[in-house]
Amino acid sequence: MPSRPSALSVDTHAPLYNRRWLLATVLSFVLIALWDAWGQDLAMAHLWGTAQGFALRDDHFLVTYMHQGMRNLGWVVVLALSLGVWLPFGLLRQLPTARRVQLLVSILASLAVVAILKRSSATSCPWDLSMFGGVADYVSHWRWGLHDGGAGHCFPAGHAAAGFSFVGGYFALARNAPRAARWWLAVSLAVGLLLGVGQQMRGAHYMSHTLWTAWLCWTAGLAIDMAMARRHRQAAV
Repeated sequence: MPSRPSALSVDTHAPLYNRRWLLATVLSFVLIALWDAWGQDLAMAHLWGTAQGFALRDDHFLVTYMHQGMRNLGWVVVLALSLGVWLPFGLLRQLPTARRVQLLVSILASLAVVAILKRSSATSCPWDLSMFGGVADYVSHWRWGLHDGGAGHCFPAGHAAAGFSFVGGYFALARNAPRAARWWLAVSLAVGLLLGVGQQMRGAHYMSHTLWTAWLCWTAGLAIDMAMARRHRQAAV
């Protein structure tokens, strides 16, 4: 049987980052910013919203399973991964303890970043807009601190983070289990996007809220990976 990895191998001459990862970070930022600039949020919101509101706002499947159920499942997975740091199972057995810690920290950091920004945001949800039967005016989330007359605290998409927060696991897996890392990334992105679209259908978020949540979670995971690389390089010198 293969022995369990116990330490990180560090190449002190290797760069602290993967250039492709940085390129993906910058390129995705530009593409999402272009989505914002072209005003696609309202166009997509009108696919499900009318002057009478969003017909699927209280849809049983979207509320019970896609929202509440998936949120609870996400926390169950986080708990399992927390236990797996010290009692590794399945794929986690292929990772050194430091990488298992990195995986968990990247998830929690992503959730924290999204929660802090959401709490600070004055942007309201689509279902709050006057054009969809609410009371708020549309104000871009880039106009930070400018109140739109609604409830606010809607940017970025907190629920989509139940999927996207796991994106950082890609970096923790990439060196020890690259194939599994790619699958992990694909599933995390797919689940996050699915949850984001579900909330969009209910009028709870714009598509940009979902896309920026994905970007924030990816960037948080990358930042933690770079910090880990720097720390272990310094320890190896």
